[in-house]
Amino acid sequence: RPGLPDAFGRALRDLRISVTDRCNFRCLYCIPAEVFGRDFAFLPHDQVLTFEETTRLASLFVELGVHKLRITGGEPLVRRDLPVLIGELAALRTPTGAPVDLTLTTNGSALRSLARPLADAGLQRITVSLDSLDDAVFGAMNGVDFPVARVLEGIDAARAAGLAPIKVNTVVRRGMNEGSILPLARWARAEGLILRFIEYMDVGHSNGWRLDDVVPADEILATIAAELPLVPAEAQYRGEVAGRWAYADGSGEVGVIASVTRPFCGDCTRARLSADGHLYTCLFAVRGTDLKAPLRAGETDAELEARIRAVWGGRTDRYSELRSEATERLPKVEMFALGG
Repeated sequence: RPGLPDAFGRALRDLRISVTDRCNFRCLYCIPAEVFGRDFAFLPHDQVLTFEETTRLASLFVELGVHKLRITGGEPLVRRDLPVLIGELAALRTPTGAPVDLTLTTNGSALRSLARPLADAGLQRITVSLDSLDDAVFGAMNGVDFPVARVLEGIDAARAAGLAPIKVNTVVRRGMNEGSILPLARWARAEGLILRFIEYMDVGHSNGWRLDDVVPADEILATIAAELPLVPAEAQYRGEVAGRWAYADGSGEVGVIASVTRPFCGDCTRARLSADGHLYTCLFAVRGTDLKAPLRAGETDAELEARIRAVWGGRTDRYSELRSEATERLPKVEMFALGG
């Protein structure tokens, strides 16, 4: 079925599920160490959705037309027994009887040991965040001096487990890692990985975002094309967030997620379920709708579904198209809290 439309006619197709707000990294664009130090109080265990609650809510979204579930965090692999939840979600079926598209985004730090259990549980694909192949640059970006080699081992384990295609996400921040663009492109092309560069975004209100820190998509693409010629590639589906380019010699592709310089709000089909059970209709949301409290109070599936319908049906979000000094000052929810 076509999916539940919002106020602008955008159908609900994708649900990003944050399974934890905790993370073992302190990436400067998401959870900077100077703000979120060692003593920062993350959500208490009893405020986080259980696997049973997560699966129940996910099933309602699937009934409403969602056919893609992406597991996020925080860092989702720090959630204990995550393969159990993956197994429960993998068993969901759309109203037509088709399995859901089940994928996960991770920093890769624990992927070496978890890739196989996740794949065996039913995870289909994986996206790994990696901001540089240079240890010094990567350490400066991730805030904890985590070595690149460990992430690469995780990617190798994911490949061996059959989690394909593997995508790699790179956030580019001026003055930090723009020198890593070409080395990453060469590496991903040689390894057969799909690389996605992401413009540094004003998510949350603690990452010190400034427009001057953004390396625009056009500059990223020009840097690559100077050595590796590119040709535009068609979008694979409506609402795809990355602009896609293929290498002219047929050796793969690269993409850019340009939410600052090329907003894609008009085709946004994504909802977000935070680890504490709040529904968010935009990555740049100021507030969410609590689904956990009514769920725990005993509401029926029909009542919970009505809540979701009401929230999505009234959705008018288009933050990136409206981005201005006024919107930048809004106290937005931190990305690690609602899932990227």
